[in-house]
Amino acid sequence: MHHVLSVLVENRSGVLSRVAGLFSRRGYSIDSIAVGPTEDPAVSRMVIVVQADEDGLEQITKQLHKLIDVLKIHDITGEARVERELALIKVQADAANRGDILQIVDIFRAKIVDVAEKSLIIEITGDTDKVDALIELLRTFGIQELVRTGRIAMVRGRRVEAAR
Repeated sequence: MHHVLSVLVENRSGVLSRVAGLFSRRGYSIDSIAVGPTEDPAVSRMVIVVQADEDGLEQITKQLHKLIDVLKIHDITGEARVERELALIKVQADAANRGDILQIVDIFRAKIVDVAEKSLIIEITGDTDKVDALIELLRTFGIQELVRTGRIAMVRGRRVEAAR
């Protein structure tokens, strides 16, 4: 099962490396990890998506708590949350297929952020399924390059995961 963890950490160099190392030493593959500062500049939030069973998740959580830089850990898998991902997709485009690509981009509410003679760069923000669906449709035109942020997530409603 995929689990979504929200992990608050001290905003210091090397923290990401220590957290990622912990997962690899335990034999767990991180599906995605996104890190950025919070409302408190001394604290960063990591949103980590990992595939693990309940026992594995418990072990990961215990090991994360042992790291000195980790402040709080929340498994937000079952929580009502807003979840987004950003992708940039460079696709082959010429006069013959630009119109078709533009229609697809419009349907997905994505946008063109760069136009070159033989390519377009498309930006899409949305849930993972939406990003995956656009990528699959664009594969028929020839994807030259692709970069994704990984998921970020925030619990809905009144619950607040304050940095301190």
